[in-house]
Amino acid sequence: GPSRGTPSVMATRVGTIRLVIPAGKATPQPPVGSALGQRGLNIMQFCKEFNDRTGDIMTEVPIPVVITAFKDRSFTFVTKTPPVSYFLKKAARLDAGSTAPGHDLVGQVPLQAIYEIAKVKHTDESLAHIPI
Repeated sequence: GPSRGTPSVMATRVGTIRLVIPAGKATPQPPVGSALGQRGLNIMQFCKEFNDRTGDIMTEVPIPVVITAFKDRSFTFVTKTPPVSYFLKKAARLDAGSTAPGHDLVGQVPLQAIYEIAKVKHTDESLAHIPI
């Protein structure tokens, strides 16, 4: 039969799990272990595949991942580009964002950096249709 990680053609989707995991750093600890364990998914297999897929990205870069769980306990997952807030903090050389967004300004980002962020985000399938 199909391997535990690859759904069969007839597999029934039973849920979607959305997590943000540092690149190359998926471990069986929460939140990964608890989220996948609830669905009976192979946690170690996910961690290995995620870490293999994101290993060439700088560690600690937050990677959003959308995991689709199937009834037969197989899964697929899609990684996305880091959140815009991550890029903005990097561009403004900040460790943290504003405690009162929209009210307290904590940094400045050059327009060129905004364009570069838009180009990266444009590679996400869900954003590819938006012109830069």
